Parts: sequence; C-alpha cells; structure tokens
Amino acid sequence: MIIQNKFDLEQVVYLKTDIDQRQRMVTGMCIRGNNLTYELSFGDRATWHQEIEIAETADILKATTN
Repeated sequence: MIIQNKFDLEQVVYLKTDIDQRQRMVTGMCIRGNNLTYELSFGDRATWHQEIEIAETADILKATTN
C-alpha cells in the first residue's frame, strides 16, 4: 500500500471553515480503508479532519471579516 498524504506531520495548516483562521499543526494521521484523516492540534485541543477541510494557507478575507 502506498499512502499519498497531502499534508505532513508538524506542518502548519488552517481549517477552511474556521472563521478565525487559527494556525493548527498536523500531529497525527489515521488510515481506515482508503480514507486518510488528519489530527490537527491548536493549543491543548486536537481534532480529526478530512483532507478537503484543510488548507495550506489562511483565508485572509474570512479572518478579517470578524
């Protein structure tokens, strides 16, 4: 099996739906069948997300409208 991950461990990323566009770090990956999810950490919180929810850059417009 070859795993093709878009994001790497310790990479700083952003959630597309986060209105504050907080920096998060990739701290884990989980493979279940053909599905890869990423654990993202922010402070003392860690949550799991699909690749389509994650961006490599912040959405400046979203962050400035709050």
